[in-house]
Amino acid sequence: MKKPRINPEGHELLRQVVEQYQPKTINDIQEMLKDLFADTIEDMLKAELDTELGYSKNSQDPKQTENRRNGSYPKKVTSTMGEIELDIPRDRLGEYKPELIPKGSHDVSALEENVLSLYGKGTSDRDISDVINEIYGFELSHETISNIVDRVQPRVIEWQNRRLDKVYPFVYMDALMVNIKSDKRAGKYAVYSMIGVNCDGRKDCFGFWIGENEGAHKWLSIFDELKSRGVERLGFVCIDGLSGLEEAITNTFPTAIVCRCMVHLVRNSTKYVPTKHRKEFCADLRAIYGAVSIGEAENALAVLNEKWSKQYPSAVKVWNDNFVYVQRLFDYPAEIRKMIYTTNAIESFNSALRKVTDRKAAFPNETAVMKILYLRTLDVVKKWTMPYPNWSIIRGKLDLLWGTGWDL
Repeated sequence: MKKPRINPEGHELLRQVVEQYQPKTINDIQEMLKDLFADTIEDMLKAELDTELGYSKNSQDPKQTENRRNGSYPKKVTSTMGEIELDIPRDRLGEYKPELIPKGSHDVSALEENVLSLYGKGTSDRDISDVINEIYGFELSHETISNIVDRVQPRVIEWQNRRLDKVYPFVYMDALMVNIKSDKRAGKYAVYSMIGVNCDGRKDCFGFWIGENEGAHKWLSIFDELKSRGVERLGFVCIDGLSGLEEAITNTFPTAIVCRCMVHLVRNSTKYVPTKHRKEFCADLRAIYGAVSIGEAENALAVLNEKWSKQYPSAVKVWNDNFVYVQRLFDYPAEIRKMIYTTNAIESFNSALRKVTDRKAAFPNETAVMKILYLRTLDVVKKWTMPYPNWSIIRGKLDLLWGTGWDL
């Protein structure tokens, strides 16, 4: 099932642009893209001038300077799309010196994307400026970098609301914590994230949702949003065991099969076991979730109870209470069990996100969090080009399990 390149809203926007330009040849399309790129650069230059003057155009607030806007002048520059002509804004007193395209500079190739890519890797503003200086021969101020990053916000909104596939056979859910210091509240906020594996075996990040804490009621609103974005069916949904989460999933997607992450169960139980016995205890746990049959898993659980229940009853209780999820694993062939016994797919993704979020002591608001996560995700998903290993075999097992046509 071929995935559309852009969502219906994007198609409508593209239709309007094409209707305006009416391209007939490849060259016509290139000229159309050059115009759109020029508009973007001009918007960034206007943002620079906003920073220089200390107020935005048409602002009714008191001005702190006598300087004002004074039209623009034309300038030709070289870009990755060829030569483009820009209208460079200017000020009345001649104090504004464009940093994005300095006087004497005539090359803007990939400048914006370089800045956004560096920012998405967690690079500091100072280091971004140094890299840009090495490439283009000029520095960017903190304010200019901030304005370039701010300009990405419409892209974040479009990405967060884009249409998704109808069916995802595997979905992984988790949350990471960030510090936000806002006017409303300063403290830790949960950032909910979700990754799906589509019918072609490729991973896709659905988006990010920010809440004051990780709770099932928040997930319920997220699932409703997924439905509004075109998702009709979730297959296996792998979770970390949040109370009430399974009910939230099945209320929205009744046919979804909820699986508990075995790694989280190990963590939840070993916190009750002192270091001296932890290695031996973990070996006994591995005999449960690594068993090749349900009978073998049940025998391993009996050994765990007999050996450890008196010393560490709370640790053993974790596995007794959640053994239904271990049993559920053995309802499916080994190829599928390998996909659903852990949430490592999203744990590793969140680990990549933390490389940038942990560098910030606190974010000023939720918008700043969304921008850095979006830019970081763009960098991470560049590696998500191939389907899961042995996907054709996994797909065949799903066909046997659900019947042909399960992918709608």
